[in-house]
Amino acid sequence: MADEKKGILFTILTYTIWGFLPLYWKQVDHVPSDEILTSRIIWAFVLTVIFIFLIGGGKKLLADVKSLWQSKKTFFSLMFASYLITANWFLYIFAVTNDRIVETSLGYYINPLVSMLLGVFFLKEKLSNATKVAFALAAIGVLILTISYGTFPWMAFGMAFSFAFYGLIKKTIKLDALRGLALETLFVLPLGLIYYAYLFSNGSASFLHEGAATDILLIISGAATALPLVLFATGAPLIPMYMIGFLQYIAPTLMLLLGVLVYGEAFDRTNLISFSFIWVALALFTTSKVMEARSVRREKLNAQH
Repeated sequence: MADEKKGILFTILTYTIWGFLPLYWKQVDHVPSDEILTSRIIWAFVLTVIFIFLIGGGKKLLADVKSLWQSKKTFFSLMFASYLITANWFLYIFAVTNDRIVETSLGYYINPLVSMLLGVFFLKEKLSNATKVAFALAAIGVLILTISYGTFPWMAFGMAFSFAFYGLIKKTIKLDALRGLALETLFVLPLGLIYYAYLFSNGSASFLHEGAATDILLIISGAATALPLVLFATGAPLIPMYMIGFLQYIAPTLMLLLGVLVYGEAFDRTNLISFSFIWVALALFTTSKVMEARSVRREKLNAQH
């Protein structure tokens, strides 16, 4: 129980940090999204590698690099995953810095349902009747939003699908979360360095040109990326999967509240109706997963006795 409480605490802290991150990105919204993303890539790599060596994980990291180099399938899978998560980061940062936090929350609300859909198509997982109803309700909610917006919420779906595919690929790769982050950022690091060289060459870089406060915030963006992953890697293995699924809704809920209450983004009756369909879908989806997990646990206990 002590381990489970610790796991719950670290996992709640993880999703709370992710939920409040828009407050951080808003502090650098005077910096173009592409440069924020580039800084996040570079400093996430630098700070993560430093931390790995400080905790004595340098040899394991080098062993991971060697293993990755010897397996072409893993190499290209992780490379593709790194590009997917980079795209996800860009959409997220762009949305937050362009006053579309509510849409980011929508993306992360529908992400679990998209992940389940990918599981059906790629992992041949079966859907329960409750999950099928949840999909239908979520689809109605998205349809209402699309009609009210006049355009498809492509940014929300871009975030949901990029993160879902990222998760799907990561399921096939056995890597420590922290060392995995270092290797993922390593794949896109050359592009980041080249792009920063370009920004400095034409005098359009904000880093080292917008004051010390901006420089510090851009550097800390690496820590803002790595810290939640470290907490998640510590807490997630200590609690059941269904509990992780339930706790993950903390982040988009906090994003939604920030967007509406702090930054005054629009959330009218139509938004409320459409989000309500999605919330009910998620409640049904989560409840069915909890019941399935408990049923499996009971069967295991009965088998042991």
